[in-house]
Amino acid sequence: MSLKVAVQMDPIQRINIKGDSTFALLLEAQKRGHSLSFYTPDRLAMLNGKVFSTVEPLTVRDQAGDHYTLGEPRRVALTDFDVVLLRQDPPFDLNYVTTTHLLERIHPKTLVVNDPAHVRNAPEKIFVTEFPDLMPPTLVTRDLAEIKAFRAEHGDIVMKPLYGHGGGAVFRITREDLNFGSLFDMFTVTFREAWVIQKYLPAVKDGDKRIILIDGEYAGAVNRIPAADDLRSNMVRGGSPAKTELTAREREICDRLGPALRERGLLLVGIDVIGDYITEINVTSPTGIRAIKNLGGPDIAVLVWDTIEAKRKG
Repeated sequence: MSLKVAVQMDPIQRINIKGDSTFALLLEAQKRGHSLSFYTPDRLAMLNGKVFSTVEPLTVRDQAGDHYTLGEPRRVALTDFDVVLLRQDPPFDLNYVTTTHLLERIHPKTLVVNDPAHVRNAPEKIFVTEFPDLMPPTLVTRDLAEIKAFRAEHGDIVMKPLYGHGGGAVFRITREDLNFGSLFDMFTVTFREAWVIQKYLPAVKDGDKRIILIDGEYAGAVNRIPAADDLRSNMVRGGSPAKTELTAREREICDRLGPALRERGLLLVGIDVIGDYITEINVTSPTGIRAIKNLGGPDIAVLVWDTIEAKRKG
């Protein structure tokens, strides 16, 4: 089976192929004989209800500094493709939301991974609140009185923007921290949306586990250990990847989430687990594929394409 595949992503010349999950997916697609085309979201257009983009034929190589070749640009209807990979990184802003509205016009005739309507309706830090018993105590608000009451109850808290990504603007505030007022003021002028406030989990020192699910089934995991001088374990913030296995609690979490992910067409998902609690469900552009393989785990890119091909045959 040879598929025509387009990838909507950030500029390919800027990616770090060593850890880039999108690049891993492209390498595997090319290995299988699928034809690849590349475009950035600013090239999308909708004319009289039909969605177009200017795309460039793409070949990829696992060679740092020489990892891609692009062909001549051409304007095509996205319905000409069998599959579109929706892989641009957050921020999840109105520009991102707009792309999901456009891609919704072609799905499922052209299979968009992940389903654009449910990407739009399942932001990382909101979708997870459908499973409150699996989460640490969590508040979503920008109301000072609500945050003060939450802080009074739980003491150590973490504040982060609702639509942030990659560990940006994540702060731990202790019960007696005098910076709280200044941080609240900074968040107020910086972020128009609500924020996420969670009870601080000391288990984060042992790692923030990224678990990958494909079509609702567990596929692999990597533990991300934060640097000694940082709260955040994201690998782009200096976290170190470590080999890991699932605990019984983590398997319970995966089993609970699986049906909801399949129902929404969220084929490739990364969840974040600290200790016994899930903190996020990442559906926009989940990472971790290359780290898991490099640590001796499964090649998740293979599993993703097996699933995509089975859906196209169906």
